[in-house]
Amino acid sequence: MYRRLRLCANNGGFEAIPEPPLRLDLGSVRSTLEREGIAVVDARVMLIAATDPEVTISRSGRLLFKTREAAAAERAFRQLQRWLDLPGTEIDERRPARGGIT
Repeated sequence: MYRRLRLCANNGGFEAIPEPPLRLDLGSVRSTLEREGIAVVDARVMLIAATDPEVTISRSGRLLFKTREAAAAERAFRQLQRWLDLPGTEIDERRPARGGIT
């Protein structure tokens, strides 16, 4: 499960940290996001997705939303949960998992 979204130490954005850490397959995550029409920069150890707001996704499942607006970060987080089948969501058993959690 993800901890509650919290403001980063430098107040530049909001972060969501899974406990325990996940093991995301960034290649699968990238493919899923691109199928949803989201541009993604692959920085090898993390992805930068052009969602609204922009989000950085790490292999451990840490999400960093580049906004100071809590509501915007929450909306983006919920959308990523649906697209990537992240913990804390109900997974429709008729639909195969496609998010890249290994």
